[in-house]
Amino acid sequence: MIKNYFYLIVGLLCILFAVTHTLNGTVTVLPVLENVEIESSIKTTFTYVWHIIGVENLILGIALLVMAFHKNLTKVKFAARVIIAILTLRWITIATFTIINDSNWAKLLITDTIAISVIIVLLFLGTKVKNKISDGELK
Repeated sequence: MIKNYFYLIVGLLCILFAVTHTLNGTVTVLPVLENVEIESSIKTTFTYVWHIIGVENLILGIALLVMAFHKNLTKVKFAARVIIAILTLRWITIATFTIINDSNWAKLLITDTIAISVIIVLLFLGTKVKNKISDGELK
């Protein structure tokens, strides 16, 4: 039985983001590396760093799906807060390097900002869900 719909929704979104991030990289971003003169080690590094993000999203999604069904929500609340911190720091990193390196930074940050903000808000709301005890009262 689902104990936390917020975690369920965010888990599904993270899995979706893992797939779309990986596909976007494979189809549009990573092929560009083949058209430029850079060392193969740099291409390799860029490729695995790109895929690390996809794998990280997949792992977070699976963890959140498990958390959505966990009987005791207070035991998984810490994990949700850690995920919020990871995503917040991920956005700060993305924003910082984008602002430093691209004059068109505002346009580039829109998609990531919306996606990460929605996830963080839903996770925060998920941390506010209370456990139900047997007589129907909230704990």
